[in-house]
Amino acid sequence: MTSLTPEQYKEKMQRRKEIQEKRLAERSQEKGLIIVHTGNGKGKTTAALGMVMRSLGHGFKVAIVQFIKGAWEPAEKAILSRWEGQLEFYAMGEGFTWETQDRDRDIQKAEEAWQQGLEFICNPDYKLVLLDEINVALKLGYLDIGKILAGLEQKPEDSHVILTGRGAPPELIEKADLVTEMTLIKHPFKEQGVKAQPGIEF
Repeated sequence: MTSLTPEQYKEKMQRRKEIQEKRLAERSQEKGLIIVHTGNGKGKTTAALGMVMRSLGHGFKVAIVQFIKGAWEPAEKAILSRWEGQLEFYAMGEGFTWETQDRDRDIQKAEEAWQQGLEFICNPDYKLVLLDEINVALKLGYLDIGKILAGLEQKPEDSHVILTGRGAPPELIEKADLVTEMTLIKHPFKEQGVKAQPGIEF
């Protein structure tokens, strides 16, 4: 690529700025989003928690309902509990399915988590609701996708819902406004036998 003179570079950036400003002007609509983080790669919940932190920083009320990881009492809960009054955090699951080994109880706990999540979704006081690992509960057949989609229809127009976990069903992906798939390229647990570490995985 030919290097640009300072004047040419400035002209190029000015044109880019004008195009960007035009795009932003054309996209002035605001809307509450249904957001899905899925895929086999690490970072689905972590990315969602970044949105939680942003929302808290704006002074919004936020709710988090964890569907699978509840038995861990995760470190996230310890730090996020400092926003008492602005944040509700419910760890409803009892751990990973291979730990519980009780399908009927897992289904019951997933249903309880969904009912709690639905209360937050329908409450206009909450700007953001994170349903963490709900996609796994759907994938395992603990929840009915039709019921979840009907619940999302009850969301106020200006609130956001994030649904995380691998294996998001096609119907949910179709319904969502923003979908991100985390792709696993390399992981130290698999390649190097490195166990989950505090501050990274939990």
